[in-house]
Amino acid sequence: MTLFHIASSSERRHPVGAIMKRSKDPSTPQRPPRRDPLGFVPNAAWWSRREFLRALGQCSGAGLALGLPTQALTAEPKSPPSHRRKKIAILATEVRKWSHAQHFIDRFLEGYGWQGSHYHPPMVLAGLYVDRFPDNELSRERARRHHLKIYPTIAEALTLGGSKLAVDGVLIIGEHGAYPKNEKAQTLYPRHRMFQEVVEVFKASGRSVPVFNDKHLSWNWPWAKEMYDTAHNMGFAFMAGSSLPVTWRTPSLEMPTGACVREAVCVCYGGVDSYDFHGLETIQCMVERRAGGESGVKWVQAYRGENFWKACQAGVWPRDLMDAALTRSHTLTPARAGFNNVFPTLDDMRRLVKDPVAYRYEHEDALHCTMLLMDGLVKDFNFAARIEGRAEPFSTQMYLPMPDGRTTLANFFSPLVNNMEQMFLTGKPTYPVERTLLTTGLTAAGVESLYRKQARYDTPHLAIRYQPTRESTFWRT
Repeated sequence: MTLFHIASSSERRHPVGAIMKRSKDPSTPQRPPRRDPLGFVPNAAWWSRREFLRALGQCSGAGLALGLPTQALTAEPKSPPSHRRKKIAILATEVRKWSHAQHFIDRFLEGYGWQGSHYHPPMVLAGLYVDRFPDNELSRERARRHHLKIYPTIAEALTLGGSKLAVDGVLIIGEHGAYPKNEKAQTLYPRHRMFQEVVEVFKASGRSVPVFNDKHLSWNWPWAKEMYDTAHNMGFAFMAGSSLPVTWRTPSLEMPTGACVREAVCVCYGGVDSYDFHGLETIQCMVERRAGGESGVKWVQAYRGENFWKACQAGVWPRDLMDAALTRSHTLTPARAGFNNVFPTLDDMRRLVKDPVAYRYEHEDALHCTMLLMDGLVKDFNFAARIEGRAEPFSTQMYLPMPDGRTTLANFFSPLVNNMEQMFLTGKPTYPVERTLLTTGLTAAGVESLYRKQARYDTPHLAIRYQPTRESTFWRT
């Protein structure tokens, strides 16, 4: 392709006249002038070499001033390289309405609302494995509609029926389903087994890809630590956790980096070995940003039933922080019948909350935290902390509108999926998996303290140190 024409001597002497003369000839096709990136309208066919080089230098200089690469203004554009869309595999315990697997699978297949548009992840859900098929299961319908194959084994979902790893990312959703419980009332979800089978495919294929594990790593602490160590030793990107650290916050604020945090509380709801993990994540994603970063946890003690109320009255955890967290709730149960905004007294709380649970624990740097499950009083996750140099409590709510009448879409899953996508595309975690390792251990330690008749449980195995990301990862509004 000819980029420019060097004008003849006669053309250089009378460039305007030559153009006008040419324009009078009706047989000459009139091509509209081309605009360069800076808005000029040159006619390269009539430039002298000197004029062309001068104009070229002006374009290049302006491009540098604009921060544009010079070659973009001087070279012929090249076709962008074609990139194969990345493929992912999802491994789920079961897929039914409102299950975690349904929320994740539908977002990868159908897209989701993101930053003012309906967004489709730039990757293909290529392999699906489902462990259980209840009567109300949805995976087969999704497979038919999207021409998606459900593979009978985890290995086949990762190899797409071949002999080697054939996907670029793996999502493990070991949540929901009719699985047995142990003597500590922990549901024995097969996250560790699913992870092990993934690792076997990695080893057999001689390569690995990023893995995301939904919620905590395992109900069994040694297995959770093994999962973390395996990912570290094999060198693949590994993330885990739930939506709590990445969902909206009301108000939309972040713990100041390097803050001196003395106490932290989360008031939330739900059951043991379930939503307690969410409450612990709510605290941890905030306090990890304190001065020095995370230092680990020395001990955990659980309080339940009457012991909970006795500890509350005795000031085991700070009542002002508990109250500050409650003021952030959107679902606070009215203390009296009817619509009202009366703040509940302790007697009101005792009447409304039938089975309260608290996990009180101390970090290695003397920070004390308390997670309060107060089912019947609230249905959300509310955080408050005492920060040195700040008179009033620092508080917010991790906004998690459940699809039980308040919302239909459970959009708090969308920022979690978006973080997964970033890891699958870049091979780099967006936040540290050590956070989930620690909250996994805290959940197991709280259950252990309850099992030991609410005795203090020392946790030298939770001396987990890490630094948070510089940038916040929660979803701004």
